[in-house]
Formats: sequence, structure tokens, C-alpha cells
Amino acid sequence: MPCVLAVDDEPPALRELAHLLSQDRRVGSVLTASDGAEALRLLEQEDVDIVFLDIRMPGLSGLDLARVLARFRTPPAVVFVTAYENHAVDAFDVQAVDYVMKPYRPERLAAALARALEHVVGSASPGPDLQDESIPVELGGVTRFVRRSEVIYVTAQGDYARLHTHQGSHLLRTPLTTLEERWADAGFVRIHRSHLVALQHVEEIRVDSGRYTVSVGGRELTVSRRHTRELRDLLVKRAGG
Repeated sequence: MPCVLAVDDEPPALRELAHLLSQDRRVGSVLTASDGAEALRLLEQEDVDIVFLDIRMPGLSGLDLARVLARFRTPPAVVFVTAYENHAVDAFDVQAVDYVMKPYRPERLAAALARALEHVVGSASPGPDLQDESIPVELGGVTRFVRRSEVIYVTAQGDYARLHTHQGSHLLRTPLTTLEERWADAGFVRIHRSHLVALQHVEEIRVDSGRYTVSVGGRELTVSRRHTRELRDLLVKRAGG
């Protein structure tokens, strides 16, 4: 059973968070810390699988602590809990698995725990680290999460990137080049200066008068000459040819 650490500098919020987590049958034990320094001391002493972490804390903030945890040999899954919506992009940058708004709704907290548990199981599995990733996006003033596995392709939109799924598209305040580097091991490949595609969603590749295109998500995207050879090689390799 996983060990969970709850970190919050506000005692009432910390008590509520710890209580809700302890009521979940999937949790083995719940530790608490009132600031980042105390959390680090506990993490050095205990084997913690998941950290529910407030973002705004005096001294070592939640984001600072998450960056420290990312350097652990086996980092715990991090779920941010906060009363502020404007940190979702920062949460994505430090690879948090979820981002829960206060006041807590038990069902929302349970969903975040489920995602964190998936991350823990994925990290413990043999082979490359390809567990799914949750990406915070803003839609009508509400922050929701899109799973990386739902993303079919990504297009550049100025300095940002637009994620395309079967359900719609979402603007992400992250450059396409950053996603290209970060998602390469998850099967995403650059096919054009403006396009990044998920190989698993490529339906076919076509050539017409020397011009290559791919069909992905019901849309045809142009493949630039400099990326054609790499794309063909990757598709053949993926197919086992």
C-alpha cells in the first residue's frame, strides 16, 4: 500500500487533506508536513510514493520542492493542491501528475490519487519510462487535464503549441520545440516546423509528385523534406518492418 505525504502550511487545510486521503482504501499511510523543509526531512527518512503538495508556502514553495524531488533517483508522484488557478503551466513544467483546486471535492481528490497511483505503478514497471502524462489546459477560465495519450498531433501557434485530440483542441503555453524534446520517447515526432505528430495515430503516409503528407486524426498534414526520411524510418520500425 502506498505511503502518501500531504504538505500544506495552513493547519486546517492540511488536516482536511490528510483526513480525506486516509479515508481512501488505496492509501497505506499518510504523513503530514507543514512546510517544504519538514517535507524534505520526512522524504529522507521515509519511502514516500505520492506527495500532495500546496504550491504557495513560505520559504521553500511547492514548486521549488517539486524541482528538488524531480532530482531524486526514484521521485514520488506529485499532485499539486492550491487555491490559485494561475500555476497550472508551472505544474506542467515540473511534471506534476495532477493539479487539484481548493476547496477539496472528495471525488476530485480521489481522481487525482488514481492518476498518481498509475504513475507509481508505471514507474515501478520494467522498461523505459513511458507512463502517461496529464497536461493542464485552460478552457473558459477552468483548468482541466488532457492525457498525453489523447493527443493526436500538435501545431505551433506563435510561441505556444496547440494540442489536438478527438474531442477538440487546447492551447498550451509551451513551445513546440519543448514538447518535441520532452515527448520524443513517447512516440511523438516532428514532421514539419509547425507540426508534431503521435506515431500511434498516423493512419497513412502519402506521396504525390514528391510531396509527402500524413493522415492523422482525419486531417492531412504536410511533411517537410528534411523530416521525410526520419518519419518513414520510424513508421517502418514501429510496424516491425
